[in-house]
Amino acid sequence: MPKSKVRKKTAYTPPADRRTPVKVRAAGPSHPVYKAVMFGLMLLGLAWLVVNYLAGHKIDFMTELGDWNFAIGFALMITGLLMTMRWR
Repeated sequence: MPKSKVRKKTAYTPPADRRTPVKVRAAGPSHPVYKAVMFGLMLLGLAWLVVNYLAGHKIDFMTELGDWNFAIGFALMITGLLMTMRWR
């Protein structure tokens, strides 16, 4: 069986028309108020759902909201969780 030819690969050279990369300033840690709001929203959403389950039928405005209480509680928690993506 004949042996196949081995081709030499040339070394990669980047194109010359590329600009030099710009250094990005390193971001510092998040402000303590940001952390407090983030954790506060998550805890407020959890507290809203717990109060809805335990005493929602005794609180007038929660009774009027009905099933929207779940949307409010989960929206607060999800907002806090989305804030964790920007937390440094």
